[in-house]
Amino acid sequence: MPIREPIETTNLDIYGAPAIPWSYPRDILDSGAFKSMHAAFLGTIRPDGRPHAAGIGAAWHDGDMYFQTGPRTQKARNVAANPACTISASLPGIDIVFEGDAARVSDSATLEAIAGIYRDGGWPVQVEADGLVAPYSAPSAGPPPWHLYRITVHTVFGVGGPDPGGATRWRF
Repeated sequence: MPIREPIETTNLDIYGAPAIPWSYPRDILDSGAFKSMHAAFLGTIRPDGRPHAAGIGAAWHDGDMYFQTGPRTQKARNVAANPACTISASLPGIDIVFEGDAARVSDSATLEAIAGIYRDGGWPVQVEADGLVAPYSAPSAGPPPWHLYRITVHTVFGVGGPDPGGATRWRF
């Protein structure tokens, strides 16, 4: 389910700043923050319970977070065993963490939409069958084809920079 409006907003700031409205990070994401190649990191849980973190190519589309990786990578094996994950990023004016569950996406319309976002960011990716292919990717993504994953987000944390400041949790 795409992230729309939070059902709960909690001000986490201990210095008196007001809660950050969800519209602040949403507008940054809607404006194409990940097209600018902002670093994003996926946190997953290994089958033995140990944490795993890896840089990823994140995408935001129509209120959903996405990432891609090869089917034999540690991150793909982790979400196959336990879909709970996080995506964190430092965006202009706000550091943000998404918590949710990852599920593979294979429908052609979504694959094409996300491939278009990646192409707009400079990665010449194409849809092939139910995955993504390109002449190159991050070494940690493994060889093509790459699978696309959508995060069903239930909680987002944001810590604002100097303006707007503050720290907020949004539940969806």
